[in-house]
Amino acid sequence: MAREEDRDATAAPEGTAADLQSFAIALRRTQGEINRLVHGFAQAQGLHPTDVQALAVVLDSPEPLTPGRLREHLGLTSGAVTACLDRLEKAGHIRRSRESADRRVVHVRYEDGAKAAARQHFLPLAEATERTREQFDPAELSVALRFLNTLNDELGALRVPRR
Repeated sequence: MAREEDRDATAAPEGTAADLQSFAIALRRTQGEINRLVHGFAQAQGLHPTDVQALAVVLDSPEPLTPGRLREHLGLTSGAVTACLDRLEKAGHIRRSRESADRRVVHVRYEDGAKAAARQHFLPLAEATERTREQFDPAELSVALRFLNTLNDELGALRVPRR
């Protein structure tokens, strides 16, 4: 229990919906529910859950992704990323290509045909998200999205020890 003088004056009182513990519990629950869906997709596709994490990184990358950047993002060894990409390529989810003048650079791309399987599996998540969004006004959604983006930026800046 934090002492009154140790608590930030702007922080919500403990036990309210805005306290840190409530956020932690809600975020863990969200993570658990999404992990449940990810594990189901991984099992249905004959993949490892880490492979599905890699697919999400490839899908969300604003620029062509390299195995090295994927390794950094996932915190895996080079060998683990290579094995992951081998499984994903064999299953038809990604393709590796050498598209730049430097033939040593490999880019990883999500196969368009494989996206349909992911879309179909995660459709209930999208529908649940939309039903939830409909319960909030645009200003509330803007704050929620700003919170999530800021939290993700903070988490992304944390460096995990190399495996």
